[in-house]
Amino acid sequence: MYVIFLLIGISLIVAIGFLGAFFWAVRSGQYDDDYTPSVRILFEDKQTKNDKS
Repeated sequence: MYVIFLLIGISLIVAIGFLGAFFWAVRSGQYDDDYTPSVRILFEDKQTKNDKS
């Protein structure tokens, strides 16, 4: 029975850690722009003078 309580405690600590990491990512702006990466491949790269292609 002690093992079950230990596993529940450890799983709660891990879950709280992941929840904290998620809130940190949201507050730091990781999810601000979710549209641009999906259409970035459609835009042409700007050519530079040193590009041979």
